[in-house]
Amino acid sequence: MAREIPDLQAVVRTGTGKGAARQARREGYVPGIVYGDGKEPQPINLGYNMLLKRLKAGRFMSTLINLKVEGQPDVHVVCRGVQRDVVKDLPTHIDFMRLHDDSRINLFIHVTFINHDAAPGLKRGGTLTVVRPEVELEVLASDIPNEIVVDLTGKTFGDVIHINDVTLPNGAKPTIDRNFVIANITAPSGLVAEE
Repeated sequence: MAREIPDLQAVVRTGTGKGAARQARREGYVPGIVYGDGKEPQPINLGYNMLLKRLKAGRFMSTLINLKVEGQPDVHVVCRGVQRDVVKDLPTHIDFMRLHDDSRINLFIHVTFINHDAAPGLKRGGTLTVVRPEVELEVLASDIPNEIVVDLTGKTFGDVIHINDVTLPNGAKPTIDRNFVIANITAPSGLVAEE
């Protein structure tokens, strides 16, 4: 279930502050910072086009990344924040947190629904209402799941899918203690009116 760890190339940013960040942006980089794991924060620069491509691909905030900085050992990181331009919605700064493979971290994991054809409620015109397209889980950094899979087999009108109804990946647990709703199947409005 865990996925391959993608590499991300970065260079050390010399200087900190507003001036150095602006200079990096003029040169086609996005300034960033790597912090955590009891070490000093490390200012870095990432290639603008490469970062934009990764952000557009999706699920960047829930992916463990192998950060390669020239002249330093590789480090596993997870993105904790992307600041964006207010008007253009393009990245202007990025924050990464260092992790060990045995670190536990809270991440939003995508929910995928399968077997739509095997759900009588959907075959009869019902609607799958997704309440939470992503669920926040506490996971092991070395085993971040790609997605949570919800099987819709046998689901009919009025069925509600709670977090306890879903088989979570090994070592993952929800960050919220209560049995919250992920999705439900509602009857078509014409059928409700007839009844």
